Amino acid sequence: MDARSLVKSLHPLEVKLLLRYASGDGSGEELDAARLARELGYKEGQANQAFSWLAAKGLAAESSRSAASFFELTPFGRELADKGIAEERILGLLRAKGALRLPEICAELGLEQKDVGSAFGLLTKEGFVAMDAEKRAALVGSALAPGALPARVASLRALLGRGVASEAGILAEAELSPAEREAMAGVAKKRGAADAPFRAFERETVRYRLDAAAPQVKTALEAEGITGEEIGPVTPELLEKGSWKTGTFRPYNVHSPTARLFPGRRNPYCEFLEGVKDKLVSLGFEEFDGSLVETEFWNGDALFMPQFHSARDIHDVYYVAEPTKAKSIEEPHLSAVAATHENGGQTGSRGWGYSFDREFTKRLLLRSQGTVLSARQLHKATVPGKYFGIARCFRYDKVDATHLSDFYQTEGIVLGEDVSLRTLLGFLEMFAVEVAGAKEVKYVPGYFPFTEPSVEVHIKHPVLGWFELGGAGIFRPEVTEPFGVKVPVLAWGIGIDRMALMALGLNDLRELFSSDIESVRLRRAKL
Repeated sequence: MDARSLVKSLHPLEVKLLLRYASGDGSGEELDAARLARELGYKEGQANQAFSWLAAKGLAAESSRSAASFFELTPFGRELADKGIAEERILGLLRAKGALRLPEICAELGLEQKDVGSAFGLLTKEGFVAMDAEKRAALVGSALAPGALPARVASLRALLGRGVASEAGILAEAELSPAEREAMAGVAKKRGAADAPFRAFERETVRYRLDAAAPQVKTALEAEGITGEEIGPVTPELLEKGSWKTGTFRPYNVHSPTARLFPGRRNPYCEFLEGVKDKLVSLGFEEFDGSLVETEFWNGDALFMPQFHSARDIHDVYYVAEPTKAKSIEEPHLSAVAATHENGGQTGSRGWGYSFDREFTKRLLLRSQGTVLSARQLHKATVPGKYFGIARCFRYDKVDATHLSDFYQTEGIVLGEDVSLRTLLGFLEMFAVEVAGAKEVKYVPGYFPFTEPSVEVHIKHPVLGWFELGGAGIFRPEVTEPFGVKVPVLAWGIGIDRMALMALGLNDLRELFSSDIESVRLRRAKL
């Protein structure tokens, strides 16, 4: 296509770029999105579009690309910069009031017990505090000097100050000294950075050069009087002000093909979910549901999961930023569950043998497991009874072909005097064979804090091989008896996304939520 014909197909973003930078033989300096933002006022997306379009027309080509590491101050980091680092605040409090017990430090500073305990442990290792004869935290060694801080804390304080002062709270690794880089390595995280002061990320810069043909197109643009400011769509504002009368319009291509029309259809995954519901209802199950936002009480405590269990860690659970806690937990459930954790309560168990934290249990989070719905159902369930729910869950996880951080589970319980592990295995086989369509199924012993015995059901995918479909078991008395249930309760939590993976003939969970509409249409056509 010659230059004169080509100018008619150029977008204003391309026109302005060519008029500004096309000169000589086209082998000028490199261009990138940041430069176009500074000099032409383009947004990053507009700059990338212009480069992509020009490259497709043979008027530009990628010349180089480079990656650089950056560190962004997180909301948690800003909070530390504003209120002070936990170790810093503890040392300041002990200097002001003398030796204190850890619960007293928590009350004075408004910090959680686990945060104070962690900070105290680090300060002890660094020789700044120690327990005195009365089991109080006291200053020792270097901490006796006014304002003294461990080198680790001082480095973090300096980095927080730089982060607050920088534009958008972002620090480039190249701008940090070797000592600052070493300190940053201990406080920055790439994923799950909600509890880290800085989030580490990489940014790639792609640079382009205009082709030798670009100056010819520029000359053609100037000859045609095209500036890139021509009017495109006619807007109400354009008509109201009358500016269309003096403006120049971009040419319209009346030969462009019209858009395809598609009849409305249900999403294949949504249809699969409805099919699972219909299957369970036909078997006599009643459906239950609940809020996406839950408390630590229902998400873990009611399931006899100890408050110090690793699954309570921020890396597994998404906490709600505002508000952070519920106003209260329902009684008598709170007291019954607390007693079960501490000493077994009325269940005949010894419990976990720790002091149940009634403030921690109010902490709000996004539901991380569907079993929370079963826990909420226990106190109002009938015996015998069968219940199920399809629950959207949120759990930090590395996203791959069989894992998502936002996923669905089908959760169910069966209550009755005569139910047993054999009954449970029958339900699991139904999910694996009749719903998921698996040809090969196996059961593997498992462990969950709330069931005994526990079992995992695995199925074999023709491409991905064996993977876990879900977990199941019989609720322990420590789960059921605090809610007044005295009969055996079967429970399962099945990854319904993974069942769909098999049933819809997919090889990657991410395809269930694909933005490629053609792929979704093709999948729908196969149903």
